[in-house]
Amino acid sequence: MIWFIIIVIVMTLWFYGRSYQKKRLRQQNYLRDYIFPMALDRKLRERYPNLNNEQIALVFRALYDYFRICQFANGQMVAMPSQVVDDVWHDFILFTRLYQLFCQQALGRFLHHTPTEAMNSPTLANQGIKRAWRLSCHLENIDAKAPEKLPLLFAIDGLLDIENGFKYDLNCQANSGNYCASDIGCSSGCSGDSGGCSGDSSDSSGDSGCGGGCGGGGD
Repeated sequence: MIWFIIIVIVMTLWFYGRSYQKKRLRQQNYLRDYIFPMALDRKLRERYPNLNNEQIALVFRALYDYFRICQFANGQMVAMPSQVVDDVWHDFILFTRLYQLFCQQALGRFLHHTPTEAMNSPTLANQGIKRAWRLSCHLENIDAKAPEKLPLLFAIDGLLDIENGFKYDLNCQANSGNYCASDIGCSSGCSGDSGGCSGDSSDSSGDSGCGGGCGGGGD
């Protein structure tokens, strides 16, 4: 009888595990194939008339990256580190029904918007930014603690010279007035955080791998 109960429990766990993985795969495929509304392109060009076609495409790539790391975060809050990407995200939300459907299909929940968020100071990273940093680095196979480049979400405002954008430096001795990326990467300690994600980061939670606190998007 005991063995029968154990077998039932194991089979139930296996079934739910398989169902979860299939759901995650459907969400990832939906996001991968998703085409953002052309109206967002028009609104972006109106707001930033100096951006060329290649730069516009880069912004939408960064928006895709943000939603991808929100999938990784598995319902936890993720900061939005870019002003220009935040602008497009905000415009997307205004298409209420379309955005609601997108969130349900890509994330399995409605992703609420809060104001774009940088660091508490040029050298003090909050937990929402730390999560965004770790997951962005994981997405691009960058060492979060010793990065050789900035992930796109953290680089794009500087690359496009966005007025009042959030700009980050790898070289924190540059005295440029930009935010210090190495501090986000836990060079000064991360409350026991490992600073990166191993395995399937979509399953990560808490502060042991992909954890953090508050940020731009979440339940």
